[in-house]
Amino acid sequence: MSQTTLIKRRETMPQAPLAQCHGGQGALAWVGVLGREDLPGRLLNFVHDDVLAPGVSIGLHEHHDDEEYYYVVAGEGTMTLDDHRFPVRAGDLTAVFPGGRHALENTGTAELRILVFSVGPAPASNL
Repeated sequence: MSQTTLIKRRETMPQAPLAQCHGGQGALAWVGVLGREDLPGRLLNFVHDDVLAPGVSIGLHEHHDDEEYYYVVAGEGTMTLDDHRFPVRAGDLTAVFPGGRHALENTGTAELRILVFSVGPAPASNL
């Protein structure tokens, strides 16, 4: 494939449990769908496919110079955006922009699966 297109197979993606993500509880199942090494010169920083078992959470954290989008694929939970808590379920999308804070907790009885997209400032090599 040329540098103007990309295909990546699931079996080539790094996968690992990620314990206490941003100070949260338990360990989420993390798959690195796309990373910086796949995206030279792009504004997209990464894409993750994360699964949180019931009770697992991603701790409250702030974004300084990037944006992050969570698309809920399956399950339900509670998303904290700045100081407000919102129920989320499959089909919902949340976003945090520079200066914003967020957290996520699986408050349901089934797995909570999210796709996480991080978009950042232009890499220094593009300036």
